[in-house]
Amino acid sequence: MPESPTAPPTPPVPLTALLAREELGLRRIAGPERADVLWVHASEMADPFPYLLGGELLLTAGVLLKDPDTYVARLVEAGAAALGFGVAPVHDTVPPALVVACDRHGLPLLEVPPRTTFTTIARAVWRLMAEARHRELRRVTRAQQALASAAARPDPVPAVLHQLAVHLAGRAALLTAGGEELHTAGSLPAPAARQALARLARVVSPGSRPDPAPGTRTAKAPGTRTATPAEARTAPAPVSATDTVGGTQLSAYPLGGAQGLVLALSANRREPGDHTVAGIAVVLLSLLTAPHQGADAAGRAGALVRMLLGADPEDVTPLLGAADRWTVVHGRRTDGTPADPLTAGALGTALGSALVDADRDAVRVLVTAPDRITPQTGWTLGASAPVPVAALPAADAQAARALGRAEATRTPLSVHRPATGLAELVPHDQAEAHARALLAPLTETLAETLRCWLSLHGGWDRTAVALQVHRNTVRQRIARCAALLDADLDDANVRMELWFALSALWPRVGSADFG
Repeated sequence: MPESPTAPPTPPVPLTALLAREELGLRRIAGPERADVLWVHASEMADPFPYLLGGELLLTAGVLLKDPDTYVARLVEAGAAALGFGVAPVHDTVPPALVVACDRHGLPLLEVPPRTTFTTIARAVWRLMAEARHRELRRVTRAQQALASAAARPDPVPAVLHQLAVHLAGRAALLTAGGEELHTAGSLPAPAARQALARLARVVSPGSRPDPAPGTRTAKAPGTRTATPAEARTAPAPVSATDTVGGTQLSAYPLGGAQGLVLALSANRREPGDHTVAGIAVVLLSLLTAPHQGADAAGRAGALVRMLLGADPEDVTPLLGAADRWTVVHGRRTDGTPADPLTAGALGTALGSALVDADRDAVRVLVTAPDRITPQTGWTLGASAPVPVAALPAADAQAARALGRAEATRTPLSVHRPATGLAELVPHDQAEAHARALLAPLTETLAETLRCWLSLHGGWDRTAVALQVHRNTVRQRIARCAALLDADLDDANVRMELWFALSALWPRVGSADFG
Protein backbone atom coordinates (compact mmCIF):
# COMPACT_ATOMS: atom_id res chain seq x y z
CA MET A 1 0.00 0.00 0.00
CA PRO A 2 1.52 3.36 -0.95
CA GLU A 3 1.83 6.16 1.60
CA SER A 4 -1.47 7.80 2.46
CA PRO A 5 -1.86 11.18 0.81
CA THR A 6 -2.25 14.34 2.78
CA ALA A 7 -5.64 14.60 4.49
CA PRO A 8 -8.17 17.00 2.93
CA PRO A 9 -8.14 20.61 4.15
CA THR A 10 -11.28 19.98 6.23
CA PRO A 11 -11.73 18.47 9.68
CA PRO A 12 -12.89 14.84 9.87
CA VAL A 13 -16.55 14.15 10.64
CA PRO A 14 -17.16 11.99 13.72
CA LEU A 15 -19.29 8.99 12.88
CA THR A 16 -21.49 9.83 15.87
CA ALA A 17 -22.37 13.19 14.28
CA LEU A 18 -23.50 11.46 11.10
CA LEU A 19 -25.58 8.93 13.05
CA ALA A 20 -27.24 11.80 14.94
CA ARG A 21 -28.79 13.14 11.71
CA GLU A 22 -32.31 11.76 12.10
CA GLU A 23 -33.29 12.55 8.52
CA LEU A 24 -30.72 10.00 7.29
CA GLY A 25 -32.04 7.14 9.41
CA LEU A 26 -28.61 5.49 9.67
CA ARG A 27 -28.13 2.77 12.29
CA ARG A 28 -24.87 1.28 13.53
CA ILE A 29 -25.26 -2.49 13.75
CA ALA A 30 -21.64 -3.68 14.13
CA GLY A 31 -18.13 -2.52 14.87
CA PRO A 32 -16.89 0.27 17.17
CA GLU A 33 -18.98 3.35 17.87
CA ARG A 34 -16.30 5.95 17.14
CA ALA A 35 -14.59 6.67 13.84
CA ASP A 36 -13.56 9.73 11.83
CA VAL A 37 -14.81 10.12 8.27
CA LEU A 38 -12.63 12.07 5.86
CA TRP A 39 -14.69 11.53 2.72
CA VAL A 40 -17.45 9.41 1.16
CA HIS A 41 -16.99 6.83 -1.60
CA ALA A 42 -19.56 4.53 -3.25
CA SER A 43 -18.43 1.34 -4.93
CA GLU A 44 -19.97 -1.97 -5.99
CA MET A 45 -16.62 -3.60 -6.78
CA ALA A 46 -15.86 -6.97 -5.27
CA ASP A 47 -12.53 -5.53 -4.02
CA PRO A 48 -12.39 -1.70 -3.89
CA PHE A 49 -9.01 -1.81 -2.09
CA PRO A 50 -6.95 -0.28 -4.99
CA TYR A 51 -9.25 2.75 -5.15
CA LEU A 52 -9.42 3.67 -1.48
CA LEU A 53 -7.26 6.41 0.07
CA GLY A 54 -8.09 5.80 3.73
CA GLY A 55 -10.67 7.42 5.99
CA GLU A 56 -13.61 6.75 3.68
CA LEU A 57 -17.18 5.96 4.54
CA LEU A 58 -17.60 3.32 1.86
CA LEU A 59 -21.21 2.96 0.64
CA THR A 60 -22.33 -0.24 -1.12
CA ALA A 61 -25.46 -2.21 -1.91
CA GLY A 62 -23.50 -5.47 -1.94
CA VAL A 63 -24.03 -6.26 -5.63
CA LEU A 64 -20.84 -8.34 -5.86
CA LEU A 65 -20.52 -9.29 -2.18
CA LYS A 66 -19.54 -12.97 -2.06
CA ASP A 67 -17.00 -13.38 0.79
CA PRO A 68 -17.89 -10.84 3.55
CA ASP A 69 -14.90 -11.68 5.75
CA THR A 70 -12.31 -11.15 2.99
CA TYR A 71 -14.17 -8.05 1.80
CA VAL A 72 -14.10 -6.42 5.26
CA ALA A 73 -10.47 -7.44 5.88
CA ARG A 74 -9.44 -5.67 2.68
CA LEU A 75 -11.39 -2.53 3.65
CA VAL A 76 -9.65 -2.42 7.03
CA GLU A 77 -6.28 -2.91 5.34
CA ALA A 78 -7.07 0.03 3.02
CA GLY A 79 -7.85 2.23 6.03
CA ALA A 80 -11.58 2.68 5.46
CA ALA A 81 -13.31 4.49 8.33
CA ALA A 82 -16.69 2.75 8.11
CA LEU A 83 -18.96 0.73 5.82
CA GLY A 84 -22.49 1.81 4.92
CA PHE A 85 -24.68 -1.00 3.57
CA GLY A 86 -27.80 -0.05 1.65
CA VAL A 87 -30.72 -2.48 2.07
CA ALA A 88 -32.71 -2.88 -1.18
CA PRO A 89 -32.73 -3.36 -4.03
CA VAL A 90 -30.15 -6.19 -3.83
CA HIS A 91 -30.52 -7.29 -0.19
CA ASP A 92 -33.60 -6.97 2.02
CA THR A 93 -31.45 -6.94 5.15
CA VAL A 94 -27.77 -6.60 5.97
CA PRO A 95 -26.19 -10.06 5.52
CA PRO A 96 -25.49 -11.61 8.95
CA ALA A 97 -22.03 -12.76 7.76
CA LEU A 98 -21.14 -9.13 7.03
CA VAL A 99 -22.22 -8.10 10.54
CA VAL A 100 -20.01 -10.82 12.05
CA ALA A 101 -17.04 -9.85 9.83
CA CYS A 102 -17.27 -6.16 10.79
CA ASP A 103 -17.38 -7.02 14.48
CA ARG A 104 -14.39 -9.35 14.05
CA HIS A 105 -12.24 -6.80 12.17
CA GLY A 106 -13.38 -3.72 14.12
CA LEU A 107 -15.00 -1.84 11.20
CA PRO A 108 -18.14 0.22 11.96
CA LEU A 109 -21.09 -1.04 9.90
CA LEU A 110 -24.06 1.25 9.19
CA GLU A 111 -27.42 0.16 7.92
CA VAL A 112 -28.72 2.55 5.23
CA PRO A 113 -32.54 2.49 4.90
CA PRO A 114 -34.12 2.29 1.42
CA ARG A 115 -35.40 5.87 1.63
CA THR A 116 -31.88 7.30 2.03
CA THR A 117 -29.80 7.64 -1.11
CA PHE A 118 -26.02 7.50 -1.12
CA THR A 119 -25.97 11.03 -2.54
CA THR A 120 -27.95 12.28 0.45
CA ILE A 121 -25.37 10.76 2.80
CA ALA A 122 -22.51 12.34 0.86
CA ARG A 123 -24.17 15.75 1.02
CA ALA A 124 -24.68 15.39 4.76
CA VAL A 125 -20.99 14.56 5.25
CA TRP A 126 -19.88 17.57 3.20
CA ARG A 127 -22.29 19.80 5.14
CA LEU A 128 -20.93 18.54 8.47
CA MET A 129 -17.39 19.10 7.21
CA ALA A 130 -18.22 22.67 6.21
CA GLU A 131 -19.75 23.36 9.63
CA ALA A 132 -16.73 21.85 11.38
CA ARG A 133 -14.40 23.87 9.18
CA HIS A 134 -16.29 27.05 10.04
CA ARG A 135 -16.05 26.29 13.76
CA GLU A 136 -12.36 25.56 13.38
CA LEU A 137 -11.70 28.83 11.55
CA ARG A 138 -13.59 30.80 14.19
CA ARG A 139 -11.62 29.05 16.94
CA VAL A 140 -8.29 29.67 15.20
CA THR A 141 -9.21 33.32 14.59
CA ARG A 142 -10.07 33.87 18.24
CA ALA A 143 -6.84 32.18 19.30
CA GLN A 144 -4.83 34.26 16.83
CA GLN A 145 -6.29 37.50 18.18
CA ALA A 146 -5.66 36.44 21.78
CA LEU A 147 -2.06 35.40 21.04
CA ALA A 148 -1.34 38.64 19.18
CA SER A 149 -2.70 40.69 22.08
CA ALA A 150 -0.63 38.64 24.52
CA ALA A 151 2.52 39.27 22.44
CA ALA A 152 2.02 43.02 22.96
CA ARG A 153 1.92 42.75 26.76
CA PRO A 154 4.86 43.73 29.01
CA ASP A 155 5.56 40.01 29.66
CA PRO A 156 4.94 38.69 26.16
CA VAL A 157 6.39 35.20 26.48
CA PRO A 158 4.46 34.14 29.63
CA ALA A 159 1.34 35.87 28.26
CA VAL A 160 1.51 33.99 24.94
CA LEU A 161 2.02 30.67 26.74
CA HIS A 162 -0.94 31.40 29.02
CA GLN A 163 -3.26 32.13 26.11
CA LEU A 164 -2.00 29.06 24.28
CA ALA A 165 -2.71 26.86 27.30
CA VAL A 166 -6.21 28.34 27.60
CA HIS A 167 -7.11 27.80 23.95
CA LEU A 168 -5.69 24.27 23.84
CA ALA A 169 -7.17 23.37 27.24
CA GLY A 170 -3.82 21.98 28.38
CA ARG A 171 -0.30 23.03 29.26
CA ALA A 172 2.19 25.08 27.27
CA ALA A 173 5.86 25.27 28.18
CA LEU A 174 8.97 26.87 26.74
CA LEU A 175 11.86 24.42 27.06
CA THR A 176 15.55 24.48 26.36
CA ALA A 177 17.04 21.89 24.03
CA GLY A 178 17.89 19.84 27.11
CA GLY A 179 14.28 19.86 28.34
CA GLU A 180 14.67 22.51 31.08
CA GLU A 181 11.51 24.56 31.62
CA LEU A 182 11.92 28.33 31.22
CA HIS A 183 8.25 29.35 31.27
CA THR A 184 5.10 27.29 31.78
CA ALA A 185 1.36 27.87 31.78
CA GLY A 186 -1.60 25.58 32.39
CA SER A 187 -2.19 22.45 34.43
CA LEU A 188 0.80 20.30 35.33
CA PRO A 189 0.88 16.97 33.46
CA ALA A 190 1.92 13.68 35.02
CA PRO A 191 5.67 13.12 35.59
CA ALA A 192 5.79 10.56 32.77
CA ALA A 193 4.29 13.09 30.36
CA ARG A 194 6.78 15.76 31.45
CA GLN A 195 9.66 13.40 30.85
CA ALA A 196 8.27 12.56 27.43
CA LEU A 197 8.01 16.27 26.59
CA ALA A 198 11.66 16.76 27.56
CA ARG A 199 12.57 13.91 25.24
CA LEU A 200 10.50 15.42 22.42
CA ALA A 201 12.36 18.69 22.95
CA ARG A 202 15.62 16.88 22.28
CA VAL A 203 14.11 15.19 19.23
CA VAL A 204 13.24 18.48 17.50
CA SER A 205 16.32 20.43 18.64
CA PRO A 206 19.26 20.49 16.18
CA GLY A 207 22.42 18.82 17.42
CA SER A 208 20.92 17.30 20.56
CA ARG A 209 18.53 14.66 19.30
CA PRO A 210 18.51 11.10 20.66
CA ASP A 211 17.08 8.19 18.74
CA PRO A 212 13.28 8.68 18.68
CA ALA A 213 11.44 6.37 21.04
CA PRO A 214 8.87 3.92 19.68
CA GLY A 215 5.55 5.66 19.06
CA THR A 216 7.06 9.09 18.49
CA ARG A 217 5.82 10.65 15.26
CA THR A 218 7.82 13.32 13.48
CA ALA A 219 6.89 15.25 10.37
CA LYS A 220 8.90 14.47 7.21
CA ALA A 221 8.64 15.18 3.51
CA PRO A 222 6.45 12.78 1.49
CA GLY A 223 8.36 10.12 -0.39
CA THR A 224 11.50 10.28 1.74
CA ARG A 225 12.96 7.17 3.33
CA THR A 226 13.45 6.71 7.06
CA ALA A 227 16.95 7.77 8.11
CA THR A 228 19.30 5.55 10.07
CA PRO A 229 19.94 6.52 13.73
CA ALA A 230 23.33 8.01 12.81
CA GLU A 231 21.81 10.02 9.98
CA ALA A 232 18.94 11.16 12.18
CA ARG A 233 21.31 12.73 14.67
CA THR A 234 22.98 14.85 11.99
CA ALA A 235 19.93 15.56 9.80
CA PRO A 236 17.92 18.79 10.09
CA ALA A 237 15.52 18.79 13.01
CA PRO A 238 11.90 17.87 12.25
CA VAL A 239 9.31 20.62 12.24
CA SER A 240 7.36 18.90 15.02
CA ALA A 241 7.13 15.71 17.05
CA THR A 242 4.14 14.13 18.79
CA ASP A 243 3.58 11.35 21.29
CA THR A 244 0.87 10.01 23.60
CA VAL A 245 1.53 9.07 27.23
CA GLY A 246 -1.26 7.78 29.44
CA GLY A 247 -3.92 9.33 27.23
CA THR A 248 -2.19 12.74 27.23
CA GLN A 249 -1.48 14.16 23.79
CA LEU A 250 2.04 15.61 23.58
CA SER A 251 3.69 17.72 20.89
CA ALA A 252 6.88 19.75 20.50
CA TYR A 253 7.81 22.48 18.02
CA PRO A 254 11.29 24.05 17.63
CA LEU A 255 11.42 27.83 17.64
CA GLY A 256 13.28 29.67 14.90
CA GLY A 257 16.72 31.15 15.48
CA ALA A 258 19.81 29.80 17.16
CA GLN A 259 18.34 29.84 20.67
CA GLY A 260 17.57 26.11 20.67
CA LEU A 261 14.21 26.71 22.38
CA VAL A 262 11.23 24.40 22.02
CA LEU A 263 7.49 24.91 22.50
CA ALA A 264 6.08 21.86 24.29
CA LEU A 265 2.33 21.23 24.53
CA SER A 266 0.25 18.68 26.40
CA ALA A 267 -3.53 18.21 26.44
CA ASN A 268 -6.05 15.50 27.18
CA ARG A 269 -7.36 15.66 23.62
CA ARG A 270 -6.31 17.00 20.26
CA GLU A 271 -8.87 19.16 18.46
CA PRO A 272 -9.00 20.29 14.82
CA GLY A 273 -7.06 23.52 14.49
CA ASP A 274 -4.70 22.83 17.41
CA HIS A 275 -1.76 22.45 15.05
CA THR A 276 -2.60 25.77 13.38
CA VAL A 277 -2.89 27.56 16.73
CA ALA A 278 0.43 26.07 17.84
CA GLY A 279 2.02 27.25 14.57
CA ILE A 280 0.88 30.82 15.25
CA ALA A 281 2.37 30.64 18.73
CA VAL A 282 5.65 29.27 17.35
CA VAL A 283 5.99 32.27 15.02
CA LEU A 284 5.26 34.76 17.79
CA LEU A 285 7.55 33.09 20.31
CA SER A 286 10.34 32.84 17.72
CA LEU A 287 10.14 36.60 17.20
CA LEU A 288 9.88 37.35 20.92
CA THR A 289 12.84 35.20 21.93
CA ALA A 290 15.14 35.99 19.00
CA PRO A 291 18.05 38.34 19.79
CA HIS A 292 17.52 41.69 18.09
CA GLN A 293 20.80 43.51 17.62
CA GLY A 294 21.46 45.91 14.80
CA ALA A 295 24.82 47.12 13.56
CA ASP A 296 24.81 50.10 15.92
CA ALA A 297 24.04 47.95 18.94
CA ALA A 298 26.72 45.46 17.91
CA GLY A 299 29.29 48.25 17.71
CA ARG A 300 28.36 49.54 21.14
CA ALA A 301 28.53 46.06 22.61
CA GLY A 302 31.98 45.65 21.10
CA ALA A 303 33.12 48.90 22.70
CA LEU A 304 31.88 47.75 26.09
CA VAL A 305 33.65 44.44 25.66
CA ARG A 306 36.91 46.32 25.05
CA MET A 307 36.35 48.22 28.29
CA LEU A 308 35.85 44.95 30.14
CA LEU A 309 39.13 43.75 28.69
CA GLY A 310 40.96 46.76 30.06
CA ALA A 311 40.70 49.47 27.42
CA ASP A 312 40.54 53.07 28.60
CA PRO A 313 36.99 54.43 28.44
CA GLU A 314 38.16 57.47 26.50
CA ASP A 315 39.68 55.19 23.83
CA VAL A 316 36.40 53.40 23.10
CA THR A 317 34.14 56.44 23.21
CA PRO A 318 34.47 57.03 19.41
CA LEU A 319 33.15 53.49 18.84
CA LEU A 320 29.96 54.41 20.63
CA GLY A 321 28.99 56.90 17.94
CA ALA A 322 26.41 59.41 19.02
CA ALA A 323 25.89 57.54 22.28
CA ASP A 324 28.47 59.48 24.25
CA ARG A 325 26.20 59.55 27.30
CA TRP A 326 24.53 56.56 28.90
CA THR A 327 21.72 55.99 31.35
CA VAL A 328 21.66 52.98 33.64
CA VAL A 329 18.25 51.53 34.51
CA HIS A 330 17.61 49.06 37.33
CA GLY A 331 14.32 47.16 37.40
CA ARG A 332 12.51 44.61 39.52
CA ARG A 333 9.26 42.80 38.89
CA THR A 334 6.44 44.52 40.76
CA ASP A 335 5.02 41.20 41.94
CA GLY A 336 8.39 40.16 43.39
CA THR A 337 9.00 37.28 40.98
CA PRO A 338 12.56 36.92 39.66
CA ALA A 339 13.21 38.04 36.10
CA ASP A 340 14.57 35.37 33.79
CA PRO A 341 16.66 36.28 30.71
CA LEU A 342 13.65 36.31 28.37
CA THR A 343 11.61 38.62 30.61
CA ALA A 344 14.64 40.84 31.12
CA GLY A 345 15.17 40.95 27.37
CA ALA A 346 11.58 42.07 26.90
CA LEU A 347 12.24 44.96 29.28
CA GLY A 348 15.36 45.89 27.34
CA THR A 349 13.38 45.85 24.11
CA ALA A 350 10.74 48.13 25.63
CA LEU A 351 13.50 50.54 26.69
CA GLY A 352 15.16 50.38 23.27
CA SER A 353 18.33 48.55 24.30
CA ALA A 354 19.84 45.11 23.78
CA LEU A 355 22.36 45.64 26.60
CA VAL A 356 20.65 43.81 29.45
CA ASP A 357 21.99 42.05 32.53
CA ALA A 358 19.55 39.74 34.31
CA ASP A 359 22.03 37.83 36.45
CA ARG A 360 21.22 39.83 39.61
CA ASP A 361 18.36 40.47 42.01
CA ALA A 362 17.54 43.42 39.75
CA VAL A 363 17.71 43.67 35.97
CA ARG A 364 20.16 46.27 34.63
CA VAL A 365 19.79 47.93 31.25
CA LEU A 366 22.12 50.39 29.50
CA VAL A 367 20.09 52.95 27.57
CA THR A 368 21.29 55.60 25.12
CA ALA A 369 17.95 57.33 24.60
CA PRO A 370 16.63 58.67 27.94
CA ASP A 371 13.31 59.57 26.32
CA ARG A 372 12.63 55.81 25.95
CA ILE A 373 12.73 55.38 29.74
CA THR A 374 9.05 55.33 30.67
CA PRO A 375 7.06 53.35 33.25
CA GLN A 376 6.60 49.72 32.20
CA THR A 377 3.64 47.66 33.33
CA GLY A 378 4.70 44.99 35.79
CA TRP A 379 8.04 46.67 36.59
CA THR A 380 9.44 49.07 39.17
CA LEU A 381 12.32 51.06 37.64
CA GLY A 382 15.11 53.32 38.83
CA ALA A 383 17.18 55.33 36.35
CA SER A 384 20.45 57.23 36.66
CA ALA A 385 21.25 60.60 35.16
CA PRO A 386 22.89 60.47 31.70
CA VAL A 387 26.65 60.07 32.16
CA PRO A 388 29.76 59.56 30.00
CA VAL A 389 31.24 56.09 29.71
CA ALA A 390 33.81 56.68 32.41
CA ALA A 391 31.08 57.44 34.95
CA LEU A 392 29.04 54.26 34.42
CA PRO A 393 29.95 52.81 37.86
CA ALA A 394 28.60 55.95 39.56
CA ALA A 395 25.50 55.81 37.34
CA ASP A 396 24.96 52.20 38.35
CA ALA A 397 24.89 53.28 42.01
CA GLN A 398 22.50 56.10 41.14
CA ALA A 399 20.11 53.68 39.42
CA ALA A 400 20.22 51.29 42.39
CA ARG A 401 19.32 54.09 44.78
CA ALA A 402 16.60 55.35 42.44
CA LEU A 403 15.10 51.84 42.30
CA GLY A 404 15.08 51.66 46.09
CA ARG A 405 13.30 55.02 46.24
CA ALA A 406 10.74 53.90 43.64
CA GLU A 407 9.96 50.77 45.66
CA ALA A 408 9.76 52.74 48.90
CA THR A 409 7.39 55.32 47.43
CA ARG A 410 5.49 52.75 45.36
CA THR A 411 6.05 54.63 42.13
CA PRO A 412 6.71 52.79 38.84
CA LEU A 413 9.74 54.93 37.92
CA SER A 414 12.20 57.06 39.85
CA VAL A 415 14.94 59.04 38.08
CA HIS A 416 18.08 60.33 39.79
CA ARG A 417 18.27 64.10 39.76
CA PRO A 418 21.70 65.77 40.08
CA ALA A 419 22.07 68.42 42.77
CA THR A 420 21.15 71.91 41.58
CA GLY A 421 20.41 75.30 43.11
CA LEU A 422 22.30 76.51 46.18
CA ALA A 423 24.44 73.37 46.34
CA GLU A 424 26.00 74.29 43.00
CA LEU A 425 27.20 77.66 44.35
CA VAL A 426 29.86 75.94 46.45
CA PRO A 427 32.92 74.74 44.49
CA HIS A 428 32.95 70.96 44.28
CA ASP A 429 36.39 70.55 45.82
CA GLN A 430 35.41 72.62 48.85
CA ALA A 431 32.08 70.80 49.17
CA GLU A 432 33.86 67.42 49.06
CA ALA A 433 36.40 68.46 51.67
CA HIS A 434 33.68 69.68 54.01
CA ALA A 435 31.60 66.53 53.40
CA ARG A 436 34.56 64.22 54.17
CA ALA A 437 35.24 66.01 57.43
CA LEU A 438 31.59 66.08 58.47
CA LEU A 439 30.83 62.45 57.58
CA ALA A 440 34.17 60.98 58.68
CA PRO A 441 32.71 59.15 61.74
CA LEU A 442 30.24 57.20 59.57
CA THR A 443 30.80 53.85 57.94
CA GLU A 444 29.61 53.14 54.42
CA THR A 445 26.44 51.38 55.63
CA LEU A 446 25.54 54.15 58.09
CA ALA A 447 26.13 56.88 55.49
CA GLU A 448 23.93 55.14 52.90
CA THR A 449 21.21 54.58 55.50
CA LEU A 450 21.34 58.25 56.51
CA ARG A 451 21.23 59.40 52.88
CA CYS A 452 18.25 57.16 52.09
CA TRP A 453 16.43 58.18 55.29
CA LEU A 454 16.88 61.88 54.55
CA SER A 455 15.79 61.44 50.92
CA LEU A 456 12.56 59.84 52.14
CA HIS A 457 11.85 62.61 54.66
CA GLY A 458 12.63 60.46 57.68
CA GLY A 459 10.18 57.69 56.79
CA TRP A 460 11.14 54.55 58.72
CA ASP A 461 9.05 52.06 56.77
CA ARG A 462 9.87 53.47 53.35
CA THR A 463 13.58 53.55 54.17
CA ALA A 464 13.39 49.93 55.27
CA VAL A 465 11.77 49.01 51.96
CA ALA A 466 14.35 50.95 49.95
CA LEU A 467 17.28 49.34 51.79
CA GLN A 468 15.56 45.94 52.08
CA VAL A 469 16.14 45.74 55.84
CA HIS A 470 13.86 45.70 58.89
CA ARG A 471 12.52 49.04 60.14
CA ASN A 472 14.13 48.44 63.55
CA THR A 473 17.48 48.13 61.79
CA VAL A 474 16.88 51.57 60.22
CA ARG A 475 16.06 53.07 63.63
CA GLN A 476 19.21 51.59 65.15
CA ARG A 477 21.40 52.88 62.34
CA ILE A 478 19.95 56.40 62.41
CA ALA A 479 20.37 56.52 66.18
CA ARG A 480 23.99 55.44 65.71
CA CYS A 481 24.50 58.19 63.12
CA ALA A 482 23.11 60.78 65.51
CA ALA A 483 25.46 59.58 68.24
CA LEU A 484 28.59 59.48 66.03
CA LEU A 485 27.87 62.92 64.52
CA ASP A 486 26.73 64.34 67.85
CA ALA A 487 23.84 65.93 65.96
CA ASP A 488 20.12 66.45 66.52
CA LEU A 489 18.58 64.80 63.45
CA ASP A 490 15.19 66.32 64.29
CA ASP A 491 16.67 69.77 63.54
CA ALA A 492 15.84 70.84 59.96
CA ASN A 493 19.11 72.80 59.65
CA VAL A 494 21.13 69.74 60.66
CA ARG A 495 19.27 67.58 58.17
CA MET A 496 19.83 70.15 55.43
CA GLU A 497 23.57 70.35 56.05
CA LEU A 498 23.93 66.57 56.15
CA TRP A 499 21.95 66.26 52.91
CA PHE A 500 24.19 68.77 51.15
CA ALA A 501 27.26 66.87 52.38
CA LEU A 502 25.94 63.52 51.26
CA SER A 503 24.90 64.94 47.88
CA ALA A 504 28.33 66.47 47.38
CA LEU A 505 30.30 63.41 48.32
CA TRP A 506 28.28 60.34 47.43
CA PRO A 507 28.18 60.57 43.60
CA ARG A 508 31.90 61.30 43.32
CA VAL A 509 33.56 58.60 45.42
CA GLY A 510 33.44 54.88 45.91
CA SER A 511 31.48 53.40 48.79
CA ALA A 512 34.67 52.67 50.72
CA ASP A 513 35.79 56.31 50.79
CA PHE A 514 33.71 57.27 53.82
CA GLY A 515 35.62 57.61 57.05
